Amino acid sequence: MSRFGVFVVGPAGSGKSTFCSALISHLKNSKRSCIYVNLDPAAEEFDFEPDVDIKNLISLDDAMEEMQLGPNGAMMACFEFLMENLDWLESELDDVTEDFITIFDCPGQIELYSHVPILPNLCKYLQMNLNYNLCASYLIESTFVVDKAKFFAGTLSAMSAMIMLEIPHLNILSKMDLVKSQVTKRELKRYLDPDPSIISTDIHAETNPKFHALNEAVVKLIEDFSMVSFLQLESQNEDSVQAILSYIDDCLGWSEVQEPQLKDDPDQDYEEGGEE
Repeated sequence: MSRFGVFVVGPAGSGKSTFCSALISHLKNSKRSCIYVNLDPAAEEFDFEPDVDIKNLISLDDAMEEMQLGPNGAMMACFEFLMENLDWLESELDDVTEDFITIFDCPGQIELYSHVPILPNLCKYLQMNLNYNLCASYLIESTFVVDKAKFFAGTLSAMSAMIMLEIPHLNILSKMDLVKSQVTKRELKRYLDPDPSIISTDIHAETNPKFHALNEAVVKLIEDFSMVSFLQLESQNEDSVQAILSYIDDCLGWSEVQEPQLKDDPDQDYEEGGEE
């Protein structure tokens, strides 16, 4: 039996939890089943109560108090503790079937997958031990397109996540409603499929000449790998959320597994696991 899951990752403040809430709401409205897994031991407020919550295993406050650590060190300790107690997570996910999409809401500390292999190892465990088909949705704020240096820093961090996680990957520009009035559609296309010439022209003009060689190195890296492109997201727009969900379904191969069931039972009312 296959299971399906999406890791929602990205830097703090990029809109991950908002996207998770929009995705859950859309799935419920579409009569599809989902499981919401909170992997942020510091999270306190939710639009939808998590079905699985890492804070039931360990919280950031507990780790800070017991280990005398700061927030970042405590976050790493929480995930190290999770990796030592994966039987807890396995038992929490025991009832998940192929009719469900599991949404893993991850914290904003990108070092969990860019500096150390904690989330990559968690992905491998879910794939090998729990038979999960996984993909990642990496969010950065669309406001980064206004600050070009930030945008390319975000592009490089997205590339790093793609390389480290080693699962099908979507990159998303979130909060698109914030920049609609600031960039034209023509300009936006240069960011959805990142145009390295933005660095060699616009950013060169904004940075000290001693950094131009570094800018050119970044251009070459992006051109050589040609891995990163972005989808647009407005979490309050149903069509936008549906478009992202369609890409997630394709990455997971969800429709391919569900299709035989639909053919076997053409009168199925799609109460769980079906698409309208």
